[in-house]
Amino acid sequence: MESAAHNGRVTNVDEALLSARALVLHDLEVSGAADPASVSTLEEVVAARRWWVTEWDQAPAYVAGLVAQDLQDELLEERGRWPLCPRCEDATHALYIHPDLGGPDPVWVCEETGQEVAPLGGLSGAAAT
Repeated sequence: MESAAHNGRVTNVDEALLSARALVLHDLEVSGAADPASVSTLEEVVAARRWWVTEWDQAPAYVAGLVAQDLQDELLEERGRWPLCPRCEDATHALYIHPDLGGPDPVWVCEETGQEVAPLGGLSGAAAT
């Protein structure tokens, strides 16, 4: 496992990235969106964040939410909105990660109601694609 030293602090880069990947992959799976193309896109997103995590001490606390946002951006172009809100009857709108620029304990929030739906990695059931 790779560790990065920055400003005297040691951060386990691989652990942070693998944790972020696991959380987002779980949500891809339960939403039925974990096809080979989406999982490959997730791998690319995680790889693209590696440098950023090595450069900033506090990155591990932010990287999971940012990986989810990066994946949403990529999937929007490839397949459309992801994940769709599982709580609203009109499930044509997506969830978004809060806080916007990542942060500790990111959560999925309904873009219509503004209500928290689940923590990142905590979606369950029919969060459709």
